[in-house]
Amino acid sequence: MCGIVGILGREPVAMRLVESLKRLEYRGYDSAGVAVLEHGRLKRVRAAGKLRNLVERLAREELTSTIGIGHTRWATHGGPSEANAHPHIAGRVAIVHNGIIENFSELRDELRRRGVEPESDTDTEIVAHLINLELTEGGTPKEAVLNVLERLHGAFAFAIIFEGEENLMIGARRGSPLAVGHGEGEMMLGSDAIALAPFTSRITYLEDGDVVFLTREGFEILDEERRHVIRPIQFTQAASLLVDKGGYRHFMAKEIHEQPDVIGHTMAEYLDFAEGRVRIPDMPVDLAALDRLTITACGTAFYAGLVGKYWLEQLARLPVEVDIASEFRYREAPLSEGGLSLVISQSGETADTLAALRYCKSMGQKVVAVVNVPESTIARESDVILRTMAGPEIGVASTKAFTCQLVVLAAFAIAVARARGAISAERETELVRAMQQLPRLVVKTLEHENQVAEVAQELARAQDILYLGRGINFPLALEGALKFKEISYIHAEGYAAGELKHGPIALIDEHMPVVVIAPRDRLFDKTVSNMEEVRARGARIVLITDEEGASEHGAKAFETITVPAAEPFISPMLYAIPVQLLAYHAAVFLGTDVDQPRNLAKSVTVE
Repeated sequence: MCGIVGILGREPVAMRLVESLKRLEYRGYDSAGVAVLEHGRLKRVRAAGKLRNLVERLAREELTSTIGIGHTRWATHGGPSEANAHPHIAGRVAIVHNGIIENFSELRDELRRRGVEPESDTDTEIVAHLINLELTEGGTPKEAVLNVLERLHGAFAFAIIFEGEENLMIGARRGSPLAVGHGEGEMMLGSDAIALAPFTSRITYLEDGDVVFLTREGFEILDEERRHVIRPIQFTQAASLLVDKGGYRHFMAKEIHEQPDVIGHTMAEYLDFAEGRVRIPDMPVDLAALDRLTITACGTAFYAGLVGKYWLEQLARLPVEVDIASEFRYREAPLSEGGLSLVISQSGETADTLAALRYCKSMGQKVVAVVNVPESTIARESDVILRTMAGPEIGVASTKAFTCQLVVLAAFAIAVARARGAISAERETELVRAMQQLPRLVVKTLEHENQVAEVAQELARAQDILYLGRGINFPLALEGALKFKEISYIHAEGYAAGELKHGPIALIDEHMPVVVIAPRDRLFDKTVSNMEEVRARGARIVLITDEEGASEHGAKAFETITVPAAEPFISPMLYAIPVQLLAYHAAVFLGTDVDQPRNLAKSVTVE
């Protein structure tokens, strides 16, 4: 996640911006910068690398401005460099941005037709130019921003200042988080309360679709329908915390809602959006000559590995074996010297997974690690790291780390498929373009949260729950059941839908809810057939599907949760969202300790 901060204050802001950005370093970044209005003119200072590089450059400036914006950036469109660092300036406009603009290429081409040539490779600069063009055509800053926002596809958060406007800052969010800070005679914007904690404990969290107009005297918010709304001021203790809850009741809720942002940043690490290509680190083996891949992990990471197996076998035509690390380490599986193994761990310290890694290396295998903590033991002992950009995950029940693991595995599968000649360059581009839509589609999926919460309350009254899925949705059924049982303490099991007749159907009666994960894909009709068998035995069915699936068979379900239609390849990342929300809201309804469920630890570092 990138870091945003903006201050509309009473004293020089340049070093105050840096102080805020330092509190956001935990998010990770590869460049940083600030922009201020110095004597009425925009002044920008940027640097690649760590914040200390920016501080050194600021020390050579004598900046007295009391209004400014700052940013720490993970490269998305365009690699890490000073030229691509934020803030971006176009004419009278300076802007910082988190997120991904999906229609970046079309908007860039439009600008070029209008005689505007961007200086960077970023999608953010395009937005700055579009706003500036609106200003040159006579629009006010407020009108210019609102007009441009209507044209943007994707998930984003913005902080914007304008030359000649000493008492105005504009913020907007769609998918990516943004908060307003209230000071004494000053106002602020930040990615979260942590950024604003040095200056205020009074925070207003913007809701999705909000646009906020700040002056030193106060603020005005328009909602997604451009109606004036009031959002509450909350008090935060973020000054004493490493990470705060961002206005959510639990860390798990915050981390579920961070997924549009962290998915976008993880994709940006491995996908070239401009070219429609995948880029992964050089592998220690020849992927084209690989005859087998071994994947090991535990818990939710194991289910991510199962999804990866479907992608790699179907797309890349590569045989894959997926093992629970605690079993694999004792199974003494024969592994070919010079082959490739892949391990998955959020913390990078999972004891069984680490032992599996060491076994693979002892057998002469090269090891690739999908990890969220690059300084971890697993990362250090692996040959190649595929890092997830999820940021700190505090809730024990993994949510954003899981979807980021899926993003990495999807990119890896595409890369392997291309290396093996299993897909064309055109198909690679199609898949990259489909993945590029994920942040926006996750935002749309989260819009159904209130309905999911109502369904979850019904499920919370059950003693047993069955989750069903076919094909790549079978691991999602396993993950859904795991999430539900670990935080609600209600027994839940995930099964391949085709396995019903081989035993589980004996358990079905009117007291057992059945959650069916079934996008309208090539296996939909078979899954619906299994659903009918369950319905005939009196079970209450919760169908999770897309609009087409809902229109065809939603009436047969007790409840239907709708997920946006999407390329089947990316459906696991979308269908993970409602199963996470079902578990979360059931646990909240039951009053369990959502973030720290009994008997569980975030990182299992002992056998």
